Amino acid sequence: MSLADALEAAATANPDWAEEIRPANGDPFQLLDGLDDSVARDLLVWLLAEEPDAACELADEWSDEDEGLSIVSSLSEDGLPKPGKKALRRILHRLRSRGVAMPEAQVAPKVARVGGVEDSIEGAFVSPLDPMGARFVYQLEPNPQGGARLFEIVIDDVRGIVGFEVYSASRNKVRSFLRDLVRRKEFPALEIPREAARALVARVVGLNTPERAAPRGFSEWRSRVAEAAEGVTLPGDEVAAALEADSDSAATVALIEDGKVGPWPPSEEVVIPLIERLREAADSSVIVSGATKEDQLKEMVFDAIDAIFSAEARATTRHRFRETAWALWKSGDEANARLCLGAAERFAGDGSLRDDPVAQILLELPLRPAMQVAPPPNPEEPPADEEPLIVTP
Repeated sequence: MSLADALEAAATANPDWAEEIRPANGDPFQLLDGLDDSVARDLLVWLLAEEPDAACELADEWSDEDEGLSIVSSLSEDGLPKPGKKALRRILHRLRSRGVAMPEAQVAPKVARVGGVEDSIEGAFVSPLDPMGARFVYQLEPNPQGGARLFEIVIDDVRGIVGFEVYSASRNKVRSFLRDLVRRKEFPALEIPREAARALVARVVGLNTPERAAPRGFSEWRSRVAEAAEGVTLPGDEVAAALEADSDSAATVALIEDGKVGPWPPSEEVVIPLIERLREAADSSVIVSGATKEDQLKEMVFDAIDAIFSAEARATTRHRFRETAWALWKSGDEANARLCLGAAERFAGDGSLRDDPVAQILLELPLRPAMQVAPPPNPEEPPADEEPLIVTP
């Protein structure tokens, strides 16, 4: 019998569970989210007794989640028929083979809910930096009124705190939300220590100004989300200690060109004067070839690099490359993580970056729309708003 059929059989045999089992449509994780721990455990016990193979399948799926693993590890052989006991032993053996510390046998009845689970709800997640330099930080803690409290903070290493929300929901709903964050294809969230998450937020708090104030509600919760102990290791520090840097500038430029990293454009107040000069030069009536004018515009951009990458901007760019290296490393992309560490070191000194390929592409890429050169008019073609002088029959 398939797992879906076995779950339907459980719902039919136990009508009190039906409203919680059937909406999941056989999906193990939706089922885990929708069931109370006590019902989830009782369901596994029923399957072990009636449909051992389905019980093994469900237990294997649930064991990939901390909550499900707690439920599976609480199971006991007590009262199970022989096939159920064998199935439970297979489940526990597979978990031990994966390195999960499990008791050799559970012979005494276990309580339905593992003690302290609600009080242990605490953690943090962070997304990679987006192309503009912002990222999400999520912090999770138990809610004194029950369930869980989730803080969603959007931080930017130039603009400070740019987004803030607080959500309260059941533990299962919050975990389901976090599971989706971790599994999404673009900018999946990565788990970090809560102290590191607080340190990332604390790092940018001082960047908010009266003109660019932190979002409403942040000050009320600041002590919960933005106060970290001295000496907390940031993700970028962790990867820098773990990996050697790769200084291949051509590979790093390709990484940025492909949209996998950066470009984190400068703030408007810094770059707008340069954009105006580029547009003025692009629209100049001085007749030169398109390629020559494009080269002239690039030189204008490169000449502005050292002014735009001030000491503060260099430190920010270095931090962003290190944090990106950590996200790539944790996602299994060690080669590109090493490239980002190499790029970070380019911004560590105070020498000129005018001819540095990585600095050049970081500034050039967001400015390319302002560097477009219109083709010169063809004297043999009439203006677009005039009719041709020769009319063909």
